[in-house]
Amino acid sequence: MFQGETAITIDDKGRLAIPTSYREVVARESGNRLVFTYNPFEAGCLYLYPHAVWETVRDQVNALPRTRSNSRLLQLKLVGAAAFVEPDGNGRISIPATQRAACGLEKKAVLLGMGDKFELWSEQAHHARIRQTLSDADLGDGLLDLQL
Repeated sequence: MFQGETAITIDDKGRLAIPTSYREVVARESGNRLVFTYNPFEAGCLYLYPHAVWETVRDQVNALPRTRSNSRLLQLKLVGAAAFVEPDGNGRISIPATQRAACGLEKKAVLLGMGDKFELWSEQAHHARIRQTLSDADLGDGLLDLQL
């Protein structure tokens, strides 16, 4: 559904414009309802889910045992921080101020289409991550057979 990398500008009110190439898909697939939440695995990044995809993720995360600290941390970062947003008439969505601050999202950001969701990266965090390279030691046996 979503793929590609788009440089994004966040305005002074903390809004970003959904790229025009995605607006119709977002409207059709999610009824214009999206959910921002933290990426629990990497700093400087938020997840942006279509509402229907989010409901599945939310239910899976909430089904984890609350007696385990890693489950509670996932629940805190994903479910506890979830914020529903809807595009305005110009296709802009507001990024929650607390999430912008925690991820270091400023004026320049990068929106990545990752299949079933978007990732919104601070420009600095994205550049740092992209500059990293993988070595053979980083790849498990299953990844060594990929035909990239």
